This record gives sequence, C-alpha cells and structure tokens, in this order.
Amino acid sequence: MKLWEITHSRSGDKGNISNISLIVFNKSDYGLIKEKVTEERVKQWLGNKIKGNVERYELPQLGALNFVLFNALDGGVTSSTSLDKHGKSLSSFFLQMTI
Repeated sequence: MKLWEITHSRSGDKGNISNISLIVFNKSDYGLIKEKVTEERVKQWLGNKIKGNVERYELPQLGALNFVLFNALDGGVTSSTSLDKHGKSLSSFFLQMTI
C-alpha cells in the first residue's frame, strides 16, 4: 500500500532544513506507520536529495510522525537554484512510498 492511502502530509522549511509530517486518516493505522516508516526508510526513499540526517518525532496523540530532514533544500530557500526551493514537492513524493 502507498502512504497516501492511509495518511496525508504537511511540510515546512527553515533555512536548509525541511520537515514533513505524516498524519493518519484513521488512528488505528498509527501503529503501522510507526513500524514501517523509519528514519532509514525515509532517507533511502528520498535519496540523494537529503544530504544530512533524518530525525523522526512521534506524536501518537495526533496520529502523526514528523520527519526533520537536514541539509535537504540545496542550501536553503534564499540560496537554492532548485525549482522547489521550499521542498513542498518532497511531501507529495513521500506519500508515494510503499509500506
């Protein structure tokens, strides 16, 4: 199954750091994403776009995971020549991950 089938996502940025949250539609799916969507899998899925570490924060009361992606925006919004300076498309791509 793809993440988009059971979650939606929000993203944000600060400097060269992007964060992406996964929020389950149904809280009964929280345990599944907690088990399957690890820091290692996220870094592997997003590939060489993420040059730094990935940190995961768990928010069980919200049914959400938040991933902080370091060195992920090609230098940051004001210095990047990337078409997606804010990293918003990373969250859409993230939701394509199979679990």
